Amino acid sequence: MHLPLAFLNGETALIILVVVVLLFGGSKLPELARGLGKAKREFKKASEEVEDEVRNAVEEDERKKFRMKQIEEEERAAVRAKIEAEERAKRAQEGKQN
Repeated sequence: MHLPLAFLNGETALIILVVVVLLFGGSKLPELARGLGKAKREFKKASEEVEDEVRNAVEEDERKKFRMKQIEEEERAAVRAKIEAEERAKRAQEGKQN
């Protein structure tokens, strides 16, 4: 598995932190951290919403398949009952003729 941030060890993280402090200054760091936190929360919220949508779609598909199976079984039972009724009527008709 390829991790894009796997190269971040202690030394590298410290160098990045120094560069960030130099670029943004100490007073901008809390604002930057708040922005990153907010972005992380929004990303997490969006990913949870996508997971919920996928889960709901899968559950809906399973419900539809289950209902279709029920309908097919009901139709088979109705056809069987009709065939049996026709056969009984045919036997009764043959019995009257004998």
